[in-house]
Amino acid sequence: MRSIETGEPGHSADQVTVRRTNLALVLRHLRAEGPRSRATVAAELGLTRSAVSQLVAELAERGLVREGRREHGSVGRPGTTVELAGHGIAGLGAELNVNHVNTIALDLAGEVLSERQVALDARTAPAEEVVERLVELVERTVADLARRDVQPVGLTVGVAGLVDEDGVLTHGPNLGWRDVPVGPMLRERLRPAYDVRVDNEGNLAALAEATPGDPDRRDVLVIFGEVGVGGGIVADGRLLRGRQGYAGEFGHMIVEPQGRRCGCGRVGCWETVAGLRALLDQAADPDDPVRDPSLSLDQRLTEINRRADLGDTRTLAALDQVGRWVGVGAAVLANALNPAAIVLSGYFAAVGHHMRSAIETALVDGVLAPGAGGTRVELSTLGFTASVRGGAQAALETVFADPARVERRPLARGALR
Repeated sequence: MRSIETGEPGHSADQVTVRRTNLALVLRHLRAEGPRSRATVAAELGLTRSAVSQLVAELAERGLVREGRREHGSVGRPGTTVELAGHGIAGLGAELNVNHVNTIALDLAGEVLSERQVALDARTAPAEEVVERLVELVERTVADLARRDVQPVGLTVGVAGLVDEDGVLTHGPNLGWRDVPVGPMLRERLRPAYDVRVDNEGNLAALAEATPGDPDRRDVLVIFGEVGVGGGIVADGRLLRGRQGYAGEFGHMIVEPQGRRCGCGRVGCWETVAGLRALLDQAADPDDPVRDPSLSLDQRLTEINRRADLGDTRTLAALDQVGRWVGVGAAVLANALNPAAIVLSGYFAAVGHHMRSAIETALVDGVLAPGAGGTRVELSTLGFTASVRGGAQAALETVFADPARVERRPLARGALR
């Protein structure tokens, strides 16, 4: 990373800008590299030790960092590490999907401060009613934070479909929505003191999976499956959105031209053969309890796994068939982008251990480069929370970009300075 020295004390606009830039630099470095002593941070960023000490002290006054453990293995006297804290602030993430709305609040270090979910059928309810349910959930989450004296710094909402820069859901095939102003509706009802943004759920899931500081997660494709299939592309640690922000609509690649009609109106989209609906259609009859929409997705997938574990032939055949289709689509993407890993998220993560062999076989068969070009298949550990966690992380980016937006607080005796 390149740094800008703080220089002599002063009050010029340039010096203020430099200091804010370096505050952000140190905070992002601690996120990417983990706890570090001041001396180590100074060496890695090319700043003087005194400059780093001043910056760390200010970040501590804003409640964003704290003392960590002693740093061992370094030359000379070991120093005390500095690590992310941020318990006084939180990023809010939310998701509006076909079967549910949910929220989560994360502090700067990634700790979950609040998590809520409500099941619903968004396809049969008016859009205004669904958004109102989400508003109620956000308000309850903010109330959870208030009881802990935590201030929200932003809200990012993931939705299933195409979202423009104003937060309008231009097309949500599985929701059956077109041109629904989700962002404006949320801002009008919440009237928050923090920013409210809306993004595609697959993009947010990709942000959650692209772990800062992990070199194996700097070039990945995240494939997020629920009723539909979406995802995100992370290249060199950055989310690729495309010219107008619509990248990642993997589910609408045509893989079976003579296949089923998709919710988008076209025929043979990838999600018609790889989405959760395709799995349930093959694994169970229409009156099977596992297809009851009143059950949560977790309950339904737990039952699918239970049947597979017992060796139920129909369930295993359905998982194998859908797994092959997942691998076919993954191979198309791997040929185009050659990621280090394809991370399977959402429902794929829940049942992926039963699909993995079929997915990997189809991936190797479909990729021109030997050994699938080095692309490996991974199962997300975040499951259905990937999108909402990514939303909370996106909301926290405003703090990582400008820590000075968080007010200073009096430090307790013995606190980091």
